[in-house]
Amino acid sequence: MKFNILNKFDDHKKFLVELPKIVQRMDYFKILYSPKEFSSELLYAISRACHHICLVTLYLEDDQGGKKIIDALFRVKQIRPKIRIIILVDWHRAKRSRIGSGSAKKCTNIDWYIDLINKYPNTEIAIYGIPINVSEVLGVLHLKGFIIDDQILYSGASLSDEYLHVNAKYRYDRYHIIRNRQLSNIMLDYIDKELLSSRVINKLGCESSLGKLNKHSKNDIRLLRRNLRRVCYCYQGNATFNELAIAPLVGLGKNSELNQTIYHLICSSKSKIILCTPYFNMPNVLINTLIYLLHKGRNIEIIVGDKIANDFYIPSNKPFTLISVLPYLYELNLRYFLKKLQNYIDNKQLTVRMWREGNNGYHVKGIWVDDEWQLLTGNNLNPRSLRFDLENALLVHDPCKMLLSQNNKELNTIRLHTSSIMHYTSLQHISNYPIKVGQFLHRIRKLRFDRLINRIL
Repeated sequence: MKFNILNKFDDHKKFLVELPKIVQRMDYFKILYSPKEFSSELLYAISRACHHICLVTLYLEDDQGGKKIIDALFRVKQIRPKIRIIILVDWHRAKRSRIGSGSAKKCTNIDWYIDLINKYPNTEIAIYGIPINVSEVLGVLHLKGFIIDDQILYSGASLSDEYLHVNAKYRYDRYHIIRNRQLSNIMLDYIDKELLSSRVINKLGCESSLGKLNKHSKNDIRLLRRNLRRVCYCYQGNATFNELAIAPLVGLGKNSELNQTIYHLICSSKSKIILCTPYFNMPNVLINTLIYLLHKGRNIEIIVGDKIANDFYIPSNKPFTLISVLPYLYELNLRYFLKKLQNYIDNKQLTVRMWREGNNGYHVKGIWVDDEWQLLTGNNLNPRSLRFDLENALLVHDPCKMLLSQNNKELNTIRLHTSSIMHYTSLQHISNYPIKVGQFLHRIRKLRFDRLINRIL
């Protein structure tokens, strides 16, 4: 992703002005503030659905949370047999159990889907596995949005115990309920035309869905990927620049419309920018843009997760695994970033907050600019999201600040369990990490292998 930082401010604003947008009613836009509230609203929306339910998620987990969702879907299907119900998950992710779960269970989510179809053979609920690339490492289905009739429950959350806060531990995200028939149709049309029409789609729940990729299927995946790089949401905008509106965005690859919008959105700031990401692993183009904006006098706030709030974190008293190095690598990225910009922290122009609440997880993503724009997205703002994964977002334009009260409440809720980093030395140095972690990081940094890891994980 190559952009010219020196573009005039008016060029960035022009890009945003020219994006087609659809009108959004203020009273049909609701922000939720906790995973339990989100879980309740999702189950309630499913129970009241009449026409269609389309759940798009990285994974639907074989646990209590996932089973609650499935049970709700089967109940509504029995009550309203004509309702269309489809679930889209990443195919590669469905074929394995969770990394770092430590579970001895060998069954995958696909095995569970097969059991479900065998248990309810006459109930038409379709679960589709979407392979975005030939390997999970090279790209996954990272679209977000639970489309239920004329509303979208938009969240970065997947469907599992932690995201739905079924037990004591939870994973915190953002949650929005948006009622907008045009937006619902736009997102559903994209799924039908660009994803479900592909030859590589796997209908999970049958024995053949466990198969391996062959030469022909790999080629079909490459064709799908090539097409997804070219297409976007297809719609006619009906909003003026002076009313509450939403621009739905979708993209794959470094030059996607979504990536361009992220860049122009950040550069359009006149005073302040707020960024949330669970993993501090921003690509150089975003890092350089933020540094340039600090030089120009903008105020920037970044809210990231503590390494303990990372889903790959494993306590030092547990067996060492290679994947458990990731939270430490992200913390080193942040430490290096802050070291270069310590003077902006000292003059209060740069604020960096770290989220931690017990052993719970942090999965919040988003961008807020000048109380006028906000980006709802599952995009992690890292090289992987910008290059490999299929991502989407909803760009909300609120020129009259109709959502300001809700937005401020959401941001204050996010900040509730954060602490400000006043100096880069308050973050651990590599010498203070567990011995095996430190040794491994020293080794990969010496070989510059950490750069490759940052690009793909």
